Amino acid sequence: MRNNNQHIVREKQEARIALKAIDILEENASRTLFVINEDNKLVGTLTDGDIRRGLLNGLEISQTIENFMNTNFKYLNDSNQNLALIKKYAKEGISLIPLIDDEFQLLDVLDLKKVKTKLPVAALIMAGGRGERLRPLTEVTPKPMLKIGNKPIIEHNIDRLIAYGITDIYISVKYLKHQIIDYFGNGGAKGVSIFYIEEEEALGTIGALGYVDAIGYEDILVMNSDLLTNIDFEDFYNFYKTNNAKMALASVPYHVTIPYAVLETNGHIISSFSEKPSFTYYSNGGIYMLKLTLKEQFEKGKFFNATDLMDQVIADDEESLIHYPLLGYWLDIGKHQDFMKAQEDIKHINF
Repeated sequence: MRNNNQHIVREKQEARIALKAIDILEENASRTLFVINEDNKLVGTLTDGDIRRGLLNGLEISQTIENFMNTNFKYLNDSNQNLALIKKYAKEGISLIPLIDDEFQLLDVLDLKKVKTKLPVAALIMAGGRGERLRPLTEVTPKPMLKIGNKPIIEHNIDRLIAYGITDIYISVKYLKHQIIDYFGNGGAKGVSIFYIEEEEALGTIGALGYVDAIGYEDILVMNSDLLTNIDFEDFYNFYKTNNAKMALASVPYHVTIPYAVLETNGHIISSFSEKPSFTYYSNGGIYMLKLTLKEQFEKGKFFNATDLMDQVIADDEESLIHYPLLGYWLDIGKHQDFMKAQEDIKHINF
């Protein structure tokens, strides 16, 4: 459970205890309690309306919660999550959804006012680079910790991951790493779990993946820390799963217009020409969704780039690597002009 203990009561407690628990919830919080039994299994839900109806039907406030609770409640099963069902609940105005396992043990509570969904993936953020092109800004501050608006670049990305229900986040760190570690700690302040991979030697753009073990998911999202983007992670994940790929990368459209006529030739003979043609190419956006088993493609602790992994996936099965055209906002903050653009864009783009 992550920061949701205020929503948990036990069936054998008096209803007056539940009423006090509801009363002290934050004003804007959903005033729903989740009732567990002595085996910590979810057995019901409870609102002040349930208590009121019970009292009108002759119950006493001193009676136990089990007499008041609703046993016909909606929930999500962690082993068979249905993302469409989460959207359905949100449209129905349901704010809190319990996440249970096959034994009805309560694992978490999703607050649909704060998260869009619950993607069944972990995330790895690559944050070890020196940011040489952004000197002198990065002489005393690691690039991921440079502020865009009122918070560091990497925090924008972490908050977006959290908004999609991703709660297990790994961060690969090296240069001035303690600034990142001290700032985020174990993630508890944000209601997530943050783990650090401390690179002694540079591991490339995906080598740190070799240190991610036993995440509880078969898929992982990997991204660079110096991106500013409003990518829809749920749409990206669904695209990846629908296409049954081993690896998907978010691609950024890059448009090129040639200001002259382009000739089609055969030797000295012109067969046709196009006047000022435009072409669209797709470049690597530095965001990947992939099967965790792909880390077996390289040696743990060795330098390895994402492009190397892409080459191996193509070599094994040319249909297993796909690209997801990112049509929203995306900016790689690698140079000073990018940094200045991000400071202006953050005022106007919906993140």
